[in-house]
Amino acid sequence: MSFEYTPPKYAQLIAELERRIDSGEYAPGSPLPSEHQLMAEFGMARPTVVKALGVLRDQGWIVTHQGKGRFVRGRPALPTGQQVRTGRELLDRKEVQVSSRLLAAGEVEAPNRISAYLGIKPKSPVVLRRTLVEHDNEPTEISSTWLPVAVAEGTALAETEELKQGVRRYVEAAAGTSLDHIIEHITARNPTKEECTLLDVKSSAALLTVYAVACDATGKPWVVVESVLPGDRHELEDAYPIR
Repeated sequence: MSFEYTPPKYAQLIAELERRIDSGEYAPGSPLPSEHQLMAEFGMARPTVVKALGVLRDQGWIVTHQGKGRFVRGRPALPTGQQVRTGRELLDRKEVQVSSRLLAAGEVEAPNRISAYLGIKPKSPVVLRRTLVEHDNEPTEISSTWLPVAVAEGTALAETEELKQGVRRYVEAAAGTSLDHIIEHITARNPTKEECTLLDVKSSAALLTVYAVACDATGKPWVVVESVLPGDRHELEDAYPIR
């Protein structure tokens, strides 16, 4: 099965404008083409252009001056490509590129928390894909992917082979939509008996659990990726510009 993926139009515009800024074609301090100019050049609707410009502004590539327009700032001090967020890394991770062992792949009843995140009834059937990730022969993470049966059916997500692409590629191909944003929830708790064995930790150990809920542009959730991390082996760090 082939999984071809074309980025949404606004993402294509973002990439092209970033390229022009990086190359110096749009120099720092220079005015950015107007919305109408960008609409005409790229053949895109105004909402698409506005969305792309909003992302570039939030990431620090451009700045808006009231009544004057948008101006180039240049490559931000914290470029997006160098600050991959936890949820995105989980969605894009390829199992064939990490040292991992598949623990489960199949249909189960959704726990209450997962049901709430996916917007489905408690104990609804979902496909669970769970792996144990190791580093230097030491267990460092239990990664679980939860998604509706209809999305996983007929894809590699429900199979026992290592994934050659990130979860996001399979979900977008099966759902026929693009994942637009991630909502992360982070909790701390003690391990279950199974987690004690898999992660080689004591029952009193502190675990960090990151839930990354991936949604489309309408806010509909399609997949939840859960990462269970021993607190003494991980440190979560984030960096972002101040606006």
